[in-house]
Amino acid sequence: METNKILTADILDILFEGRNKAYGAYDLRKTYNRRITYAVVGTISLCLLLLIGSILANSIKKPKAQVFVQDMNLEAVKQDEKKPEPPPPPPPKQEPPKVEITKFTPPKIVKDEEVKKEDEIKDVEKLEETKIGTINQEGEKDLGVVAPVVESKGSGIVEAPKQEEDYDKVFTVVQIPAEFPGGIAGWQKYLQRTLNSSIPVDNGAPPGKYTVYVTFIVDKEGNISDVSAENDPGYGTKDEAIRVIKKGPKWTPAVQNGRKVIYRHKQGITFQVSEE
Repeated sequence: METNKILTADILDILFEGRNKAYGAYDLRKTYNRRITYAVVGTISLCLLLLIGSILANSIKKPKAQVFVQDMNLEAVKQDEKKPEPPPPPPPKQEPPKVEITKFTPPKIVKDEEVKKEDEIKDVEKLEETKIGTINQEGEKDLGVVAPVVESKGSGIVEAPKQEEDYDKVFTVVQIPAEFPGGIAGWQKYLQRTLNSSIPVDNGAPPGKYTVYVTFIVDKEGNISDVSAENDPGYGTKDEAIRVIKKGPKWTPAVQNGRKVIYRHKQGITFQVSEE
């Protein structure tokens, strides 16, 4: 390199003087600062884009999901009641047979012409076959007929025999329904701890209410069985409601006439999706 150019020449030109600058090393060193600048600017730009995207994503309102509990009472199934058969007609009253009665005439001494026919003293043989009374009456001979028993007059209403209730059947209406341990407050705590309330949101449900009606059996020991849903609002709400019921603890059994009975319970679980 000429002497007058050394003071103004680049350090790379001095180092690569007389060497093959087209090999690559010279070019890499020559553009090093520029490439570093591009890398730093690109990294900062990418970080800014990610930061702005995160802020925008957080600023967008997301739907919120809430859960409500609704107890349902099953109506008793109306069955055709058998009308009681009318009572049989009372037997016709039979008049007791008339018995021959002979008037008793106390002995009295009078003239024959003064004695009336009905006051004549009858022969002893005739008196043995008749009743003795105060009048004369024609009728059947006294054969030891007993006077009929006086019948008590009732109300005329025949009561049907009372049927004992079957306490082994499945009841739908009882005096004391089955209940979750701790009552409604305990049930809500259990749902908050166990239920995935964001199920409808995760499955793309629009704002609204999604109620699932679940029926299940609570036996005499409080065990849960036969869990099924009567409807399916969609977005995974049906399966989530059934899962929660099956996973739950024993319930307090229902009571009918002081006895624990098998009870079919209906439970409504509402998922409410709302915008923030």
